Amino acid sequence: QPEEIPLDILFEDDDLLVLNKPPGLVVHPAAGNEEHTLVNALLHHCAGNLSGIGGVARPGIVHRLDKDTSGCLVVAKTDFAHQSLSEQFAGRTVEKIYHAIVCGELLEKSGEIRGAIARHPVQRKKMAVVAAGKGREAWTSFRRLETFPGATLVEVLLHTGRTHQIRVHFQYLRFPILGDITYGPR
Repeated sequence: QPEEIPLDILFEDDDLLVLNKPPGLVVHPAAGNEEHTLVNALLHHCAGNLSGIGGVARPGIVHRLDKDTSGCLVVAKTDFAHQSLSEQFAGRTVEKIYHAIVCGELLEKSGEIRGAIARHPVQRKKMAVVAAGKGREAWTSFRRLETFPGATLVEVLLHTGRTHQIRVHFQYLRFPILGDITYGPR
C-alpha cells in the first residue's frame, strides 16, 4: 500500500530515481516488515509509475541495501530501465563504493578480502565467511582514508554483492563496522 514517507531524492527523471536510503528503512515488504518500507514510500511518491518486473512486493527495486545501511539506491520507473539496470548489476559494470568506519586502527593502506559467504552454521540470521566451495564467492577491496584513536574510516569497493558482505568481511578481519549490533562487539 502507498504510504507517505519522506524520501531524500538525489535524481529523478521519467525512467529512474536515485535516492539516499536512510538507515533503519527496509527496502521491500517481507515477513516482519509488511509496511513502512521504501516500496510503500515509492508507491506513494511515484503514484504507480514504477517498473512491474519486481512484482507487487518489489516494484522498481533493482538492488537493495541492508536495513541498517544508508546510501544511494537506484529505482527503475520503467521496465526498460529495470532490465537495463539489472543487466548492469549482473554484469558488474556498476561500481559500488561505500564508506564505513571500522573498529580498530587498520594498518594496511589498502587491501582485498576474498572469502566465500554463506549462512552462519549456527546463527541463522547471520552470514559468515566459509571454506571455498561452501558458499558464494565474495570479493571486497578497501583503502584506508583516515585513522582515529580506536577506529578507521575506509572506502570500500564491492566486486560482488552478497548479503551483509561488507559487515561480514570486516568482521572476518577482526575490524567490525562501528555500531554494527549484529557483527560488531557487544
